[in-house]
Amino acid sequence: MMNDTSPDWQPDPMEPGAPMIPQKGWDLSPYNRWTFQRIREFVPTAQIWRGQGPALPLPRHITDIDGIEFEVAGRRSIIREFLDSSFTDGFLVLSRGQVAIERYMNGFTPHCQHVAMSVSKSITGTVFGILVDKGLIDTDSLVTRYLPELESTAYRGATVQHVLDMTAGALVTGPYTKSGTHAEMLMVAAGWRPKAFPDYPQTTWQLFLKLTEQEAPHGERFEYRSLENNLLGFIIQRASGKRFADLVSTELWAPMGAEEDAYITVDGGGFACTDGGFNATLRDYARFALLHLRSGNLNGKQIVPSEWIEKTRRADNDLFRMFGGEERAYLPKGAYHNTFWIENPERRAYMSLGHGGQTIYIDPQTDFAAVKLSCWPDDGKSSDRWVEDLAAIHGIRDALASR
Repeated sequence: MMNDTSPDWQPDPMEPGAPMIPQKGWDLSPYNRWTFQRIREFVPTAQIWRGQGPALPLPRHITDIDGIEFEVAGRRSIIREFLDSSFTDGFLVLSRGQVAIERYMNGFTPHCQHVAMSVSKSITGTVFGILVDKGLIDTDSLVTRYLPELESTAYRGATVQHVLDMTAGALVTGPYTKSGTHAEMLMVAAGWRPKAFPDYPQTTWQLFLKLTEQEAPHGERFEYRSLENNLLGFIIQRASGKRFADLVSTELWAPMGAEEDAYITVDGGGFACTDGGFNATLRDYARFALLHLRSGNLNGKQIVPSEWIEKTRRADNDLFRMFGGEERAYLPKGAYHNTFWIENPERRAYMSLGHGGQTIYIDPQTDFAAVKLSCWPDDGKSSDRWVEDLAAIHGIRDALASR
């Protein structure tokens, strides 16, 4: 359980001379308890306007779920204990179109935006589907049709679908905590780390131009690389002629009836960090989940093509066969398709997962969705935490479905 006592490094309105959160590592624990709710105080951002229309109502039927039991690794627990011990900032459950639980912890509030981390990828993928439906993008086309400058890189010969499914064969090194890797270069290029390395790319685009080595044939293996999602953002901008933040506003955020503006971090060239820089309120993430539960139709409008959502859920067998690895033990049968994780080939529930415990889980079969915003510590236990999170969400889903 987290200690609610404010630590020395947390900004104190009574002590303007208190120690500052470091520029390098502000997004890691223990600072993430504070910074995940205040990203724009540390990185340049672009506004995503909610528009002038009314917010989509979220009907409420609050249900006592604290005592629901679930089991993980042979240990039984209850939801109240899980929320208290899993570094929760916000938790919201939708059941049959109504809010069944909405809880704020660690100083988080309904009108505060929280970073989505890699949940951002699925928001990017959803906007991508809108442009595909408009005929602006063809997923079977080569990446270089839209970004010919990449002809000299390892993405030569890769299709747009390869990037959507992370099956392109370009060599992208990691992790982001290791010096000299492409993942660390991305953190610097995106503005999340100090530009203390003069030989590093200064923008995300410059980084892509450096990716010239190919480690596998395109389409023959799955390899999760955060950096690659930004290619989708560049394609979106090139195909639409609009800045990513503006396009999200007009095509998604305003039409779905968001309650608050969102925002996204941008690099030195003004490009949005589409793979991890999205920030929104808990309720607006829930509206995004509801949009998927309703096959892309909200406010009486077909915002996201239902065919795109259905294709995303029903990943083909090749993608399920590609998926594997002990590091993804929480998804033993799953796949990654169109920027979402598909949980298994039978149920076809799907979700978006982000660093530090950000989760949007969507199960159309039971008309259920859950959003969990968290600030996990960087202690190497993320796989165990994902297992626990999904076990708890499954427990809530099954209990509510039976009522």
